[in-house]
Amino acid sequence: MAGSEPAQKSLLRNVDERDERRLVEAAQRDRACFGAVYERYFGLVYGFTARRVRERALAEDLTSEVFRKALASLPRFKWTGAPFGAWLLRIAANMIADRAKREAKLAAAPLDDGSIGPRSSEDTQATLEQAERRARLFRLVDELPRDQKRVVVLRFAEEKSIKEIAGQLGRSEGAVKQLQFRALESMRARLAVTNGLASDV
Repeated sequence: MAGSEPAQKSLLRNVDERDERRLVEAAQRDRACFGAVYERYFGLVYGFTARRVRERALAEDLTSEVFRKALASLPRFKWTGAPFGAWLLRIAANMIADRAKREAKLAAAPLDDGSIGPRSSEDTQATLEQAERRARLFRLVDELPRDQKRVVVLRFAEEKSIKEIAGQLGRSEGAVKQLQFRALESMRARLAVTNGLASDV
């Protein structure tokens, strides 16, 4: 099944970097070639989205919107060392987070009769904070050095094992663990600074 996790991992494993680059650069030169990009990555994006929203129709709508947004942003896409599929997943994750924010605001809004929506203010605040945390994490990942970013994306966005990442990057498992450790430590430190600045405001 295209949306299952094993199928998604297989899709990512079977795309080598040169082939992926050729595919994406062809679409950047000629929008008519974007159909091949859509075909290649639909299963990956749909599976990622479906596991998070749990509603088939909504997952389909969000997947279509991810590719619409990707097509619009494709001329500005630049290679940073992370797979193109990870860029699509970041778009999907940001859209899911934005949707959670909108739902939280709607749930907190007064109804026509003046009564309060079904969620408590605590639930609404928790949902908003979770969405903001996710968006902040994606920004922090983008700021990591290239090798650290590749490891984080492969490990957490594409859900690969340390062994799989080591094989893909041509490094030892120890080196991959060290890159992951440094990346997470860097992100923790930046989060601490950000939270400290927020508390001072």
